[in-house]
Amino acid sequence: MSATAQLRQTLDSDGLGRFIVVSNREPFEHEVHDGRIVWTQPAGGVTSALEPLLRRTRGTWVAQGSGAADRQVVDRNSRVMAPPDQPSYTLKRVWIPEPLQRGFYTSSSNRGLWPLCHNVYQRPRFSEADWNCYRRVNELFCESVLEEAGDDSATVFIQDYHLALLPGMLRSRNKRLRLAHFWHIPWPSPEVFSIFPWKEELLDGLLGSDLVAFHLKDHVVNFLHSVERYGNGELDGRRRLVRRDGALTSVRDFPIGIDFDRHCALAHTAKVEAAMVRWKQLVGPDVTVGIGIDRMDYTKGIPERLRALDLLLERQPEWRGKLVFVQIGVPSRGEIPEYQALAQEINREVAATNSRWGTDGWTPIQFFAQCLPAEEMVALHRIATFCLVTPLQDGMNLVAKEFAASREDLDGVLVLSRFAGAAAELDSAILVNPFLDEDIAHGVAQALTTPRRERKLRMYRMRAAVESNTTFAWAAGILSELRNVWKQNARETGALKGLGRARRVAEVSFA
Repeated sequence: MSATAQLRQTLDSDGLGRFIVVSNREPFEHEVHDGRIVWTQPAGGVTSALEPLLRRTRGTWVAQGSGAADRQVVDRNSRVMAPPDQPSYTLKRVWIPEPLQRGFYTSSSNRGLWPLCHNVYQRPRFSEADWNCYRRVNELFCESVLEEAGDDSATVFIQDYHLALLPGMLRSRNKRLRLAHFWHIPWPSPEVFSIFPWKEELLDGLLGSDLVAFHLKDHVVNFLHSVERYGNGELDGRRRLVRRDGALTSVRDFPIGIDFDRHCALAHTAKVEAAMVRWKQLVGPDVTVGIGIDRMDYTKGIPERLRALDLLLERQPEWRGKLVFVQIGVPSRGEIPEYQALAQEINREVAATNSRWGTDGWTPIQFFAQCLPAEEMVALHRIATFCLVTPLQDGMNLVAKEFAASREDLDGVLVLSRFAGAAAELDSAILVNPFLDEDIAHGVAQALTTPRRERKLRMYRMRAAVESNTTFAWAAGILSELRNVWKQNARETGALKGLGRARRVAEVSFA
C-alpha cells in the first residue's frame, strides 16, 4: 500500500472525523500588486511539507492571516478555498492584532523559545508581558479551531513551538478531539529547559495532546527528561507514555519527509529547464557551481559556511576563477535585532571574500537575499556540483531532502551538518561539523573531488531514504499512533497506577 493510500485509510478509519491542521504560518498569502490581488507561497519547511497533505486530505488549515489582502478574499467566517490555483481544502485565517503579534511572535516565540531550543549560543529573552501575549494568541487559535470542530469529534494536528498551549486549551473545551502536536525544532536538555520561566505551563499545554511528536529520538528523550523533572504527570519512560489527569500522552519520533513524487515531477518541467539555462548564464561559463539555500537565521550557519569557502580558496588556489558559490538567503524576522545583525554579518563576509579573491570576470560568491519560486530553487539543485546544508542545529532541514529528490541523474554531492536532523537519514552525505570552518572547507574539497561512481552511490542511497519516508508516510505514522493511543486510553485506564511521581531519570529506560 502506498503512503498516500495508507494515509487515506488512517483518516477514514476509527472515527477520526474531520481533519484540521493548525499552524502559525499560513500556506498562502494574498497581496496587492499593480492594483490587483495576487497570491504568494511563503518560504518554510513546515508549510512545504504540510501543504501536499492538505491537498490530498481535503481538510481544513487554520493559520494566521498575514497577507496585506488576506481579509479581502475570505468569507464572513474568515475562510477561503486553497490553493488558489487548484482549490482542494479550506484555509481559515486567524486575525492577530499587531501588539499581540509582537509579544507572541517576535518576542516570546522567536526571541525566547527559538534560541532556547537551538544550542547555538544565542541568549533567549523572556518577558511576562510577552508571555501574556503568547497565551492570548493561543486562545485566539483555540476559538478558531472550535469554530471549525464544534463539539464534534475531529482530528487536530497542531504544529510547532508557537502553539504549545493550544492542546491543553482545546482539551479543556472539547474532550472528543484527537490532538497531535508536532514540535518541529529541537527540544533542549532539561538543564537548558529549566531556565524557561513558564516551563510547567508549557508542559501542561503540550500534554493536553494525545500525541507529542518530534523529528528525532534524542528530542523525545530530552522531552521525557523535562517531564520527569518539571511536569505534573506519571511517566512510563520505557513505553514513552505520560499519564496526566487520567489520560495518556504518547511521545514519539517521526522524522518529516517531502512529497517526493511531486518534487521529482517539478524537477523536469519546462520552467525548471528554462531556469537552469538562466542560472548557468548568470554564474558564467565553465565554472563549478556550489549552492546554499536557507532562511537567513543564525541557526543555519551561513557566516561559518562563507568563511569556510574563503578558507578553501586560500588553501586551494586551483579553484580560484573556477568555483562559484550561489547563496540564497530568504529574508526572515527582519524586525528582530539579532536577525538584522546576522544580515549585516553575511553581507560583510560576502564582500570580504569577493574583494579578496574576485576578478573582473569572476565573482566567487553570488548572494541573493530574496525568496525565489520553487522552480528557481530546483534549477539550482540540478546545476550544482555540491549543496551546502550546514546548520549549527536544525530539527530536520528539508532543503537537504529536496536537493536529493531533484537529482534523478544521481549526481551532485550533499555536504551536511552533523547537527541537522536530516543527517540521521542522509548519512551518505558528507557530514561535517559546522562549528569548524576547516571541517566545512574539507567537506567541500571532498565534494569537489569525489569520483563519479561514489557520487552516484551516495545520491542513490539518499534518494532511496527520501523516497521511503515521504510527507504522507510521516503523517500516516503520526495519525496511526494517535489512533493507537486513543485505544490505549480506553484499554489501560489505571495501568500506570503505582508509578507515583515520575521516577528518577536513572531508573527509566527511554527505549
